[in-house]
Amino acid sequence: MTHKIGVIAGDGIGPAITAAALAVVRATGVDVETVDFDLGADRYLRDGHVLDDAELEAIRGCDAILKGPLGPPIGDTRIPGGTIERGIILRLRFALDQYINLRPFTGKGLDFVVIRENTEGSYAGEGGFLRKGTPAEVATQGSVNTRMGVERCVRYAFELAQSRERRHLTLVHKTNVLTFAGDLWQRTFSEVAAEYPDVATAYNHVDAACIYLVEDPGRYDVIVTDNLFGDILTDLAGAVVGGVGLAGTGNLNPARNGPSMFEPVHGSAHDSVGTDRVNPTAAILSAAMMLDYLGEAETAGRITKAVQDVLSTNPVPAHIGSLVAERV
Repeated sequence: MTHKIGVIAGDGIGPAITAAALAVVRATGVDVETVDFDLGADRYLRDGHVLDDAELEAIRGCDAILKGPLGPPIGDTRIPGGTIERGIILRLRFALDQYINLRPFTGKGLDFVVIRENTEGSYAGEGGFLRKGTPAEVATQGSVNTRMGVERCVRYAFELAQSRERRHLTLVHKTNVLTFAGDLWQRTFSEVAAEYPDVATAYNHVDAACIYLVEDPGRYDVIVTDNLFGDILTDLAGAVVGGVGLAGTGNLNPARNGPSMFEPVHGSAHDSVGTDRVNPTAAILSAAMMLDYLGEAETAGRITKAVQDVLSTNPVPAHIGSLVAERV
């Protein structure tokens, strides 16, 4: 079977690490056809282009998407804030209904997963300005939570937890202050939990979860949380297990009526372009997640094992891609 992969190489170190990840995929012998999409900060600075409807439809026709990090160099103010994030990243997640953000964390004796709701919450775009630019300016930013959106995320998390050895799921929110959104999440979680009596459950406020991730991360098996809290917690979790440079992620459409997107969680690191510091590990692990999603579980496992073996040798970061490709 040939898998059609939409490739958004990204900015800064993105093209290098995405190429390394694809080289590893091809080294496994899996048959892939790639379709390149020139999107990101570099493209925007050339001609003001972000992501148009024709490109979105072409991407929709792929089996999966492999994306590199997007964004200009730190401090570059030529691109209005949110242009790339909302115009490309969030548009793809929303338009392709990638409502599950799956981030596994392994390393330092830890093995846990964070399930982040990926299409609602504070990132849905509800809000606006009143009297902008005046001393009386007001800005509002709402958190959109629907029963359907919350339940399908919670249900996915219970299914995942049930499939794991520990069978434990923790809801993270801030129900004592966010009394409306928190109530919907807590009620939905409790109602769905009744259908999974073999999954043990817990609840943590998000501030407490931050403390536990630093002091006792081994307590966690699967975490489920909303979009904003999940964004913050997964970066912290990445640091706990060795750094965000080792963290891959999947933006999943579990219904499979559109492609899922796989990407490293770190930035575009323009200052590292062309140096030995360019580390493709997260991109390679994201590619492994992509293959697993596409039904190539054995191959994905080989890549993950090869990455672990290579990292144990303390290699030069820029050499990791070729070393992994040799081992798969």
